Formats: sequence, structure tokens, C-alpha cells
Amino acid sequence: MRAARRRRPAAPAVLLAAALLAGCSGPGGAAGGEPALGRVEVAPATASLSFPMDAYTDTEAVRIRMGRVQQALVSRCMARYGFTYEGPAAVVPASDSASASAEGAPEDRHRYLFGLAGPDHAAAHGYDKSAGRGAPPKPPAPQLGDSAYAVMNDAQRGARDGQAPDAASEEEAAHVDSGVTAAGRKVPPGGCGREAFRKLYAPGKDSVDLLFAFGLVSEAHERSERDSRVVAVLAAWSTCMEKSGYGGIRTPYDVVEEAGLADDKGGPRAVTAARADVACKSEVNLVGVRAAVEKAYQERLVEEHAETLALYGRQREARFRLAASVA
Repeated sequence: MRAARRRRPAAPAVLLAAALLAGCSGPGGAAGGEPALGRVEVAPATASLSFPMDAYTDTEAVRIRMGRVQQALVSRCMARYGFTYEGPAAVVPASDSASASAEGAPEDRHRYLFGLAGPDHAAAHGYDKSAGRGAPPKPPAPQLGDSAYAVMNDAQRGARDGQAPDAASEEEAAHVDSGVTAAGRKVPPGGCGREAFRKLYAPGKDSVDLLFAFGLVSEAHERSERDSRVVAVLAAWSTCMEKSGYGGIRTPYDVVEEAGLADDKGGPRAVTAARADVACKSEVNLVGVRAAVEKAYQERLVEEHAETLALYGRQREARFRLAASVA
């Protein structure tokens, strides 16, 4: 078990490395090489971070709203076959960011992108992301009789997955026979659950995969982690953490496990580690450098996939219009 020691001031070499990182722009930004960086903010608050792919990805509030719309579409479909169906209530996260959003403040959607970064949260709750309130319980799924189950899933209860006909889009579903009839009409391929998904996320054959934008975000993040400037700032953060009594931790994502805090993420030991973690991030400007590098890789991917993203953006707006008509 590592004992936390009083953190000493950073060595001049560490501060110099951080300063150089904050000012560097990368080797030219040629395709395949490390992209040039724009302005590197100094220890920015995560609530102020914005990235190119934010325009194509949903906030938690939007995801909750779209989940409710999808459930409403399921209910409409089930009603065509004589069943009253109310899906499980949406799970509203107990996180501070969700609470802030509910009160009208902007949602801190990148709060944990580079690990814990908020000094106030670190001092009060350590690594407990639920701020001591615990995760909200997942509501139970509604119980369905055998007939309703068949309509919902286009399959009899207990049938093996993948046996019933399905369709990738609602446009294609019009030409697929599910082979199941209820209330004198054919059940949609995949059942009402799949129909609701298709209507919202895959209405046409040209529908871009719902996970396309998320995939680009993940790709940019993975590329940035291999970038020499990120490697350098992580090394500086790790050195700072070692001087604070937490040696051998390579990245901020590893602190909880490596420091043995998994069983008490909000306890005194976790608070001590979290405060050191956040202080070291600020000292080497980890969030500023990582955000600038990640933004540069996202910009590159946005340019590489401009045509598909434009189509995805139009389809996303159409989704929102459908959601407004259903709500």
C-alpha cells in the first residue's frame, strides 16, 4: 500500500517540459504524422472544453430524451396489436453534471475525459463519480405475456436469437415478412422493439450507423494517446504523482486500481489521492495539452469523413424533428 507523502514543488525540468508542451504545435500536421495544435489552454475547466465531434454526439440529456421517444414509438407499435405498453422509466444519472444540466447550467459532458480533473470534487468526494449518492437503480422491464412478447420481439418466448427475419432499415423492413401475425396483421420484422429503433435511427437504406460518430470520437482519443506530446505530458504527470507518494502509475485512468481505492472511492485515502492527482494535472497542464491534441485529431477525422458526417448530421436533425412530433 502506498503512503501519501506531502507533495514537493515540481522540479524546474518538469515545469519547463510543461511549458514547452503548452507552446508546441507538433511536427507539421501532415497526413499520417502528428497534427499541428491550435491554442493550448492552461489548466482549462472541463466544462469549457469543446471538440469538433461535439456537433455530432449527444449530451446525456439528449440521450435520455431520445430514449423516451424510442419507448413512445414502441408503445405506439404495441397499441396497433391491442397491447398497452409502458416502457421502463428513463434512468436519470445522479452525477453532478446531470444535476447541473437539470438546473439550467451547461452539462459538463467531458468531465472525466482525461480522468478526474475537478479540484472541488476531488476534495469532497475523491473518485466517487456519483458524489456519494450511489448509482440510480435500473427500473425493471415490464412483464409481457406470451402474445405481447411475440409482438415485441417477433419471436416466441425462449426461441433462439437470430432465428426471426429482421431488416437493417425501416425502408427495407417494408419488404421483409416476419412470419408472425397478431390481431390480424403481420408483426414487423424484429418486433416492435426493432421497429421503434429503425424508425428513429435507421429509417432509410442510406442511414449512417448510429455508432459512426462515437467511433470517430473513440478513434481520435486512441490516436491522441499515442501522440508524443501526450506521452510526454503523461510522463510528467506520473513523475509528479510519484513525488506525491503514488509511484508507478502511468495514466490518470489507473489511479483507482493502482492505489487500491476501488472499494472506497470516496473515502479519506481516495480524497488524498484525488487531490494529488488533480494538482499534478494542473501542474503539468495535462488537461490543456490533452484537449488540444484530441481536438487536432478530431479535426483531422472530421475532414477525412466530411461527406459521411454531413449526411449523419442531416439524419440526426431529422431524428430530432421526429422526436419533437412524437413527444
